[in-house]
Amino acid sequence: MKLLLMDGHSIANRAFYGVPDLTNSAGEHTGAIFGFLNMMFKFIEDEQPDNFAVAFDVHAPTFRHKMYEAYKGTRKPMQPELKEQIPRIQEMLKAMGVPVITKEGWEADDILGTLARMGEEKGFDVTIVSGDRDLLQLATDKVKISIPKTKKGGTEIENYYAADVKSTYDVTPKQFIDVKALQGDASDNIPGVEGIGPKTAQKWIAEYGSIEECHAHVDEMKKGKVLDNFIAQWDIAVLSKELATINVNAPIELEEGSTKLENLFTEEAYLLCKRYELKKLLPRFESTDTSKVQDNTSESFKRIYELSDVEDFFSKLKAAGKDFVGASIMAGDDRKIKGAALSVGDATIYVDCAGLITPDYLAHKLIEVSKAGVKLCFWDLKNAMHLIFDLLADSEKEQVLALGGKAEIFPTAVDVAVAAYLLNPTKKEYTADDIANEILGILIPAQADLFGKKKLSAALEDDSLLEAVTTYACYNAYVAYAAFEKVIAEIKEEGMLDIYEKIEMPLAYTLFDMELQGIAMDAKALAEYGDKLQIRINELEQSIYSQAGEEFNINSPKQLGVILFEKLGIEGGKKTKTGYSTAADVLEELSATNPIIYDILEYRQLTKLKSTYADGLAACLDEDGRIRSTFMQTVTATGRISSTEPNLQNIPIRMELGREIRKVFYPKDGCIFLDADYSQIELRVLAHMSGDENLINAFKAGQDIHRSTASLVFNTPFEEVTDLQRRSAKAVNFGIVYGISAFGLAKDIGVGRKEAQEYIDNYFKAYPKMHQFLEGLKTSATEQGFATTMYGRRRPVPELKSSNFMTRQFGERIAMNSPIQGTAADIIKIAMVNVHDRLLKEGLKSKLLLQVHDELLVETYEDERSKVEQLIAEEMQGAAQLLVQLEIDMNSGKTWAEAH
Repeated sequence: MKLLLMDGHSIANRAFYGVPDLTNSAGEHTGAIFGFLNMMFKFIEDEQPDNFAVAFDVHAPTFRHKMYEAYKGTRKPMQPELKEQIPRIQEMLKAMGVPVITKEGWEADDILGTLARMGEEKGFDVTIVSGDRDLLQLATDKVKISIPKTKKGGTEIENYYAADVKSTYDVTPKQFIDVKALQGDASDNIPGVEGIGPKTAQKWIAEYGSIEECHAHVDEMKKGKVLDNFIAQWDIAVLSKELATINVNAPIELEEGSTKLENLFTEEAYLLCKRYELKKLLPRFESTDTSKVQDNTSESFKRIYELSDVEDFFSKLKAAGKDFVGASIMAGDDRKIKGAALSVGDATIYVDCAGLITPDYLAHKLIEVSKAGVKLCFWDLKNAMHLIFDLLADSEKEQVLALGGKAEIFPTAVDVAVAAYLLNPTKKEYTADDIANEILGILIPAQADLFGKKKLSAALEDDSLLEAVTTYACYNAYVAYAAFEKVIAEIKEEGMLDIYEKIEMPLAYTLFDMELQGIAMDAKALAEYGDKLQIRINELEQSIYSQAGEEFNINSPKQLGVILFEKLGIEGGKKTKTGYSTAADVLEELSATNPIIYDILEYRQLTKLKSTYADGLAACLDEDGRIRSTFMQTVTATGRISSTEPNLQNIPIRMELGREIRKVFYPKDGCIFLDADYSQIELRVLAHMSGDENLINAFKAGQDIHRSTASLVFNTPFEEVTDLQRRSAKAVNFGIVYGISAFGLAKDIGVGRKEAQEYIDNYFKAYPKMHQFLEGLKTSATEQGFATTMYGRRRPVPELKSSNFMTRQFGERIAMNSPIQGTAADIIKIAMVNVHDRLLKEGLKSKLLLQVHDELLVETYEDERSKVEQLIAEEMQGAAQLLVQLEIDMNSGKTWAEAH
């Protein structure tokens, strides 16, 4: 029989510092909970115990606490982020049926020692898990002390029975107390004897057996200051031994079988994992009955598949004049609609596409409802419009393309996920179960609860999961309906209603139209580009092999590390658990030491270009010869749009071979590309928001802003600024908004830290109001808990409240950057919507195709060129009224590369 015991505070402390600072949507810290449970599961899996318990300290003063206070005050206080998680860890343990054992007036060490003694007396093999080496005194032939320890970035377990303590420290477990008494332990406020370290303490106790025997034989011991200290501080040594001694006779009473380990994965524990959003732990609950997770609204869910029932529902819907209807369309990977759920709160139906209810019929019913003025609430409106568009007749598709989508599909629809994103843009996803928990305060089953490991597409094809699909779809529709107005009320309260109604929702229709349009790509030119890359890759391979003196796998970090740092003897290598680090930042620092590193860095860039773009783009080409990227509205915390499948925003344009990718994109016949790029938009936003006259005047004078900054920073006449000074000023201009440090700037421009700090100091002297403004952003975000753009978009910055210095510094950078970058993102979104809508309003055939950071690409009919150029300039420059004029660089061309 086995008994596993855990030191609750010790393992929680380890988890807290070993796991990133996680929070759930309610702002509760959860990293220590997650880390604690993961370690607990590991030890249970490794030890396979029959009995299990966790001991915690209590806040009431214990005998030993009082002794600490008598000596030198109290222990170091617990970090507040950890302190708030201890009750949650205990709550989780109790929900799992794990005994949480505390005793007022007694420490966890004493409880663990007592439980270990009791367990050994009953014939158990006992394992105690703790990071505290004080517990080594409890080791016996039947009691094992397991100490988790971080080594080389991973966790290793040191196991000690009595014999292991003796072989490691040359003393017995009981004598280990005396070693502690002599050497002390600052972490536990055990003073020890001044001048006695671990080696002397172990040597003395190994020879004499105890501090008492040492004291009795002082006449025989080697004279010196250490011995004098021992004699003079004898009372402290005795106190230290008392402090270090664990009491194994604490007054603990346990009922028979109370520590027996049974099912940890209870429904109650599952609900807590849901509440704290510990999603990575949910798969462990596969066998748990989660039926009670569902809110009782599921009783009103109904699946219908008769045409008459569907007609009746839609008729009542229009007759009742409902303002909002939750909607969720179910479609597989093949994009074919299998059904749709609709909810008005007290009635939620799932329309199953079967018999006379075809996907086409259902699509037109949804369009009909939206055109009648009912606001359909979707989780992903843009995707829903694509699903409907695919089912339209060619003539209807032409009409949608002509009108940009909005008027012909869902003119009054809304997007709940986009609204939820505004409230908390730092989340990874916005699902119905998350929003139900956060906004409605109810727990509903997630997709994994209903389908297990199956994807939705597979579940839709599985007849045995029809009820589960119905429940999933209905909950999506119900939560969309029930949560939307509450989310909107909160958005309004936080001053972001205009952002939602005038920027984000119009943008959803703009992005939908851009995705429909796509961009033409020359497959032959792309293949030739790939061949060109491969030729250079092959040259680099041979060069690297030649310099290395052998062939090896360049893509293997382990093999590459051996070649660079062992065979070639390049200095500066950083050893990791698996070998040498060959990360890009490491190699870039060493690039001047050996030409092989230049070749390796270029090789990596080109192989990535080959796989991601030359090969990757070819796989994304549609039958009509166009590529259609998906633009994401709810991914970045700053409000910027991102792109995926393929990501056309990350095409590397700083290197020549990267820029060449743009040559394969071309406009349709009779068209050219117009490419308009905002000029230094973030610096212009910074000038406006800070009100700094020097920066504003430089922009108004039309000066080269980097040369102007260099003139001020280096106290040099404008005409005499060197190219090097301008480059340095440019690095400061762009880096300052991101909270660049002297260390970071020094690395960027190749100067010493002291010189870089002087640049930063001079920069803020040149722009004094900017410094005040940026410091004010940090103060404001710290007080409010969030950073705000010019338009009121919020970015939570919980990092500013962290007790960890590095985390707080990261929060300060976010606080300074988010208002600037977020405002620029808002302006670009406004410009996109306005350019898109005006092209439609003026009846022009030209189309907005792409947005890449600060750049818009418009496929322009040549006979419309002058109108479109004027339109783009007016809408982009007029997107915001700043103290400095927004400027754009506009170019044209027969390929994207020519136009940029």
